[in-house]
Amino acid sequence: MSHAHAPADSSKYYLPHGTPWPIIGSVALFTTMLGVAAWLNEWFGPEVFAVGLALLAVMFIGWFRTVINENQAGVYNLHVDRSFRMGMIWFIFSEVMFFAAFFGALFYARTLAVPWIGGEGVKVFNKIFLWPNFDAAWPTNGPAKLGPRADGSFEVIPAFGVPALNTAILLTSGVTITIAHHALKAGNRTVLKVFLALTFMLGFLFVSLQAREYGEAYMHRGLQLSTGIYGSTFFMLTGFHGLHVTIGAIMLTIIWLRTLRGHFTPTRHFGFEAVAWYWHFVDVVWLLLFVLVYWLV
Repeated sequence: MSHAHAPADSSKYYLPHGTPWPIIGSVALFTTMLGVAAWLNEWFGPEVFAVGLALLAVMFIGWFRTVINENQAGVYNLHVDRSFRMGMIWFIFSEVMFFAAFFGALFYARTLAVPWIGGEGVKVFNKIFLWPNFDAAWPTNGPAKLGPRADGSFEVIPAFGVPALNTAILLTSGVTITIAHHALKAGNRTVLKVFLALTFMLGFLFVSLQAREYGEAYMHRGLQLSTGIYGSTFFMLTGFHGLHVTIGAIMLTIIWLRTLRGHFTPTRHFGFEAVAWYWHFVDVVWLLLFVLVYWLV
């Protein structure tokens, strides 16, 4: 917990002291990653992974409470507010690069690697000697026909089904959070509370529909993470996006609970704006996913 006080001079920067949350967060992240690595190698993973998630939850709850209490106490001046904005901008930029890496992997596999394996360009020996019967068409699970089915067959998820519905849900949530933002700046807290609640409910609805889509893919379509290059890129892209939607919906819920307690003013509400920026980023990534992963399959 911080023991510092608001600076008497508003031009000075507020520095908290004595907070345990960074080290707790580091231990939590290490434990979580250790659990994932052990789980993938079929060791002791699930238990360690669960402990890591629990520590992460404790860290987030405690650190959020600390920052919220400091904000409500008025110790953050405009210099701190500006640093928060720069920090959020760089965080979203790092997320852009994160997804760019996976979209790059999709492009490489689909546009370069698969045609090469099929014999395009100078790699004709691939087609003649190594994989003579390989059909270099996307989607593919590779020459080895990996997957849960004995014949290696699988089915893709049609774009104009649950994915199209989820697209409409996320686009609608982008509209509702924008309305809530304008209501906050106008001082209309009733509209703010209603449309903010609609936003996080739409987010959780998106996640539930995606979970149902995953269940259908695993149980009935032969499409799993192990289904070659298509399965791995499909689930990595959509799965990480679903994780981001879940995190965003949780953050929106916290912001909504804060509005119920009277937090935020028309001129000082960066906590709300940061989550709104994040949510719009999630919307844009999904539009790319819908077009490149589902529609142009």
